Amino acid sequence: MTRNYRVKGQKRKHVEPNYDREDENEEQQVQPTRPIVQNEEPTPTPTSEDNELVGIPIAPSDQKSDNPNVIFILERASLEVGKVGKTYQLLNSDDHANFLRKNNKNPGDYRPDITHQALLSILDSPLNKAGRLRAVYIKTEKGVLLEVKPYVRIPRTFRRFSGIMLELLQKLSISAAGKREKLLRAVKNPVTQYLPVNSQKIGLSYSSEKLVNINDYVSTVPRNMDFVFVVGAMAHGKIETDYTDEIIAISGYPLSAAYCITRICGALEGKWKIL
Repeated sequence: MTRNYRVKGQKRKHVEPNYDREDENEEQQVQPTRPIVQNEEPTPTPTSEDNELVGIPIAPSDQKSDNPNVIFILERASLEVGKVGKTYQLLNSDDHANFLRKNNKNPGDYRPDITHQALLSILDSPLNKAGRLRAVYIKTEKGVLLEVKPYVRIPRTFRRFSGIMLELLQKLSISAAGKREKLLRAVKNPVTQYLPVNSQKIGLSYSSEKLVNINDYVSTVPRNMDFVFVVGAMAHGKIETDYTDEIIAISGYPLSAAYCITRICGALEGKWKIL
């Protein structure tokens, strides 16, 4: 068998590789991912998906200071940070049940999801979007007082909410995305120094002997008076405050904090004709 030789002086043709260069560029841009460890404890620290931990966006709102407003206070909120393994996490009954039992604590008392649901009910309401919500205050079981601006956009998922609360309790404030304005911050006690003088301060408890129709109740309050509603954000027990004018029950059945707030917002929207 003879070997084929090319003609002298003929240049060898350059053969293009048989693949798409765009695919090559895309492959080169892929970054190596961190290996997953099976026994690693989950942590709500910021990731590429959790950009809201650095700064959270602001929701549009029509703030009207000349009209009567409402303030919500979430009492006895279960927001406690614990060191699980090597990371600090916001403790909850689902993810840290074994950790809490080992430390002689009742997992049923650690329910930050109640606060999350209550905040969503308040901030998503037409009442807030109409600019009639002045502020939301959260008082934890440890006595820490937190202020939430009415135009903040709270994360929808509990995991992202846990990351926000963890950062807030560690850094004591969270600013708006791209701005210096503090949307969530820790403030000094007592909460009464932030409440309007001309306001009706109302606590809610299922155990109260005063059962009222919330729509009729808010209609009896003068039009120029602000409302302050104090709602318990815990799984069991009742609120005990010394700054409320009265404690009422708005249903003959136990209600969740989120649904209780929904009823209050609906009654105020009807009183102030907010559609």
